Amino acid sequence: MQSVFITATDTDAGKTFISSALLKGFTRLNIPAIGLKPIAAGVDADGKNADAKTLQQLSALELSYSSVNPVLFDEPVAPHLAANLNQSCIDTKKLDTQLVETAQLPVRLRLIEGAGGWLLPLDDGRYLADWVLAQKLPVLLVVGMKLGCLNHAMLTARELERSGTRVLGWVANCVDPQMLLLDENIADLQQRLPWPCLGVMPYQSAATAEREAALAELQTALAKALANTMSLL
Repeated sequence: MQSVFITATDTDAGKTFISSALLKGFTRLNIPAIGLKPIAAGVDADGKNADAKTLQQLSALELSYSSVNPVLFDEPVAPHLAANLNQSCIDTKKLDTQLVETAQLPVRLRLIEGAGGWLLPLDDGRYLADWVLAQKLPVLLVVGMKLGCLNHAMLTARELERSGTRVLGWVANCVDPQMLLLDENIADLQQRLPWPCLGVMPYQSAATAEREAALAELQTALAKALANTMSLL
């Protein structure tokens, strides 16, 4: 089994959207994969996190919710602040256990979706990035294409490079349908970022059969690009 950690330039950059696209694409490529969300904040009427539920539903195996999302807070805020509100802490041993317990599952890939951006705080002195580095997980960067994304992307890239993280590539996720000079921004990032752009996911408006078919093609192409990078094909 191989693993990849999905991080992003910011909250709402589209980590779950890209993770979902990859899981659907891998299904079409007959590459069994699962999605994990180690830390989540914010729950729905079922008392679960919507993003984690999406990954659970799209995984190639039936997984319990707790195996997908072992650390969950009710409040939709930064997880370490939610932990403070609940007079608790974020225990990375739960994240370690999740990796151990899913390591022997009959799948070829684990997509491990982060929370927030790369430097998500766990407490006063630790970051989720520290755990990713300790686990030696390769990273896929999602860039939310909107005004300010160049700065966010380059700041994230500098920190990824400084830490010695292995980055497989990046995905341009078009989150703002009104963004000016979108193509120029993507081209600029392709020139500046030191890793390959594995795909561009357009803004998704109301679904139609034609749009669904086009999206399916993009999902498969993105999964194939990542699979080739990881030698899964």
